[in-house]
Amino acid sequence: MAKDQLQVLNALDVAKTQLYHFTAIVIAGMGFFTDAYDLFCISLVTKLLGRIYYHHENAPKPGILPPPIAAAVNGVAFVGTLSGQLFFGWLGDKLGRKKVYGMTLMLMVICSIASGLSFGKTPNGVIATLCFFRFWLGFGIGGDYPLSATIMSEYANKKTRGAFIAAVFAMQGFGILAGGIVALIVAGAFKNAYPSPIYSVNPKDSTPPEADYVWRIIVMFGAIPALLTYYWRMKMPETARYTALVAKNAEKAAADMSKVLNVEIEVEKDKVEENRHSFGLFTKEFLRRHGLHLLGTTSTWFLLDIAFYSQNLFQKDIFSKIGWIPHPETMNALDEVFKIARAQTLIALCSTVPGYWFTVAFIDKMGRFAIQLMGFFFMTVFMFALAIPYNHWTQKENRIGFVIMYSLTFFFANFGPNATTFVVPAEIFPARLRSTCHGISAAAGKAGAIVGAFGFLYAAQSTDPLKVDAGYPTGIGVKNALIVLGCVNLLGMLFTFLVPESKGKSLEEMSKENEREEENYETESKADNAQTIPV
Repeated sequence: MAKDQLQVLNALDVAKTQLYHFTAIVIAGMGFFTDAYDLFCISLVTKLLGRIYYHHENAPKPGILPPPIAAAVNGVAFVGTLSGQLFFGWLGDKLGRKKVYGMTLMLMVICSIASGLSFGKTPNGVIATLCFFRFWLGFGIGGDYPLSATIMSEYANKKTRGAFIAAVFAMQGFGILAGGIVALIVAGAFKNAYPSPIYSVNPKDSTPPEADYVWRIIVMFGAIPALLTYYWRMKMPETARYTALVAKNAEKAAADMSKVLNVEIEVEKDKVEENRHSFGLFTKEFLRRHGLHLLGTTSTWFLLDIAFYSQNLFQKDIFSKIGWIPHPETMNALDEVFKIARAQTLIALCSTVPGYWFTVAFIDKMGRFAIQLMGFFFMTVFMFALAIPYNHWTQKENRIGFVIMYSLTFFFANFGPNATTFVVPAEIFPARLRSTCHGISAAAGKAGAIVGAFGFLYAAQSTDPLKVDAGYPTGIGVKNALIVLGCVNLLGMLFTFLVPESKGKSLEEMSKENEREEENYETESKADNAQTIPV
């Protein structure tokens, strides 16, 4: 028989949904709003960076970022994010969630501003400075993943925990949407203030000098929401599960949660002190209990992000290929930013944001497993439906159909594995390793994002040497790149079977934190019975 659950943890599991839960969602969610804004706003301005810093006189097309530089600009933040997820995930289990939570936010604020102030005497100098600060921006963003997920899971009750964690992650959709809206406003304002000819008419004047302010303002705006939530993050108490199960301070855990939940919770110091068993991450015991679970969470997040970030970062290139965004030489620099932002805003508004909130609405009814499996399945279906008849979709009269189908892959990514891969690692591992394991799972996802960011950049280039972008080798073409992404989604569906269902269960039940007590109790009972036999 397992020891009874601590009263403070029982109180959290059965607590009614109240104002504090929504406050925690907003505080943690604004971090994710900022994360998504900072990670994806760069895709709105990469074309502009190419026009400003890599323009060549008499070239038939506007300047573009050279391949290694484009890969660095798009991918360096993901390298930083991966590093931050591993480091801050580990630190969150060592020092506590609250102590580390403020560090990540301030790093994001400072580096967002510094990215926009990137300086240098040469184009490569400006881009190098931008990449340096975006790496550290990503490092701060990386810490937000395991900490926000862990904090929300440890505050939530077991009945609506999935919806609460998913709601934090759903703020990412609003961050992506905000990026498009800010770019629309800034580009629109500068376009009206500084009218310019299109590139084919006057290449030099098609990019006014003031365009350099546009990308800087867009990049720096990400500091504002992060700065606004810093004070409230510092006011949040440490989670009771960390305080009771890791820090072994039952009195403080009970006091903190009594204030939060507005109930009296009995202090059970003796029970906490007796419950001192532990096993580390690199042990046979962890491998036996959670090895397959960690393989499941890392592999599915890795595979998802290959597809998800490829689609998000390079949708402007795909839309250009099918003709939904006009050819760059038919626009000036500010008009191009405006039209790219408009396309991405429409995708975010019609599919990305609704997909996230469908998950919030249904995750505690359908369960994590069903939503993740369904999401990967439909992502696979729609990706193949786009790829196999790709030439059909490139016809002018069929472009709207392509955009609708493409939007549906975003919808089922977010009403599917993009949300569940974030939720599940925060629920199924022990409290003392929860932040670390979520960080490892998230880092595997960012490894997939790096594969997507670097790989798709080259893979989507035409097989015809005459049609590739300047400086790029031939690739496999958009059609074959989409087929590869479809196969990646299919693999994600298969690896989903390694992930357990956590709907309606307490965190301690999922992580089996009391299992050793059960084993010890059975061993002690057998020993007691053995002693009753006469000798």
